[in-house]
Parts: sequence; structure tokens; C-alpha cells
Amino acid sequence: MPVFYDGEKIDLGYRIDLIVAGSVIVEIKCVEAINPVHKSQLLSYLRLSGRQVGLLINFHVERLRDGIKRMVDGYGWQKILTTESTEPHRQKPQSF
Repeated sequence: MPVFYDGEKIDLGYRIDLIVAGSVIVEIKCVEAINPVHKSQLLSYLRLSGRQVGLLINFHVERLRDGIKRMVDGYGWQKILTTESTEPHRQKPQSF
């Protein structure tokens, strides 16, 4: 993804792992634990690209659904819930 500042293209680019349907940024990891730097990376991609929805998928988990985090409008993580979820009082995220 090219970076522009004040109308000028800067020779600094970011490598987004995947963009789905032109609107969802997907960042793929295989790490022991998601760290704040991973959240910051996805947030930077969202802000620089003008997109609002991002997924951080960590493949270093026993069940893949436990490794999927969603960020909407840059406001924190929202766990992707499934019909098998046992967490009380949580609604499914709205579709995007």
C-alpha cells in the first residue's frame, strides 16, 4: 500500500496481507500471543487506507476461531462469536 503525505507519495510502503472485497483488511500472524504491536499495525493499516474493518487472524492457536479478532473503526478488539459460543450476554457482531 503506497503512503501519501500532503499529496506527495512517500517511498515508504506497507505490505497488507490481504484486502477482502476492497473493504476488509486481513492481517495474518502465527505467534504465541497477540501483542499490542499487532493491534497497532492493523490500526495503522486501517487509518492509512481509510478502511474501517480489519481482522487479525492468529494461526498459532488450538482452535482457529479463538485466533480471530476484529477491529471496527479503530475501536478495540471484538471477538468473532460463533453459534457455539458459551459467553453470556454477548451479541454477534453485525455483518460488514
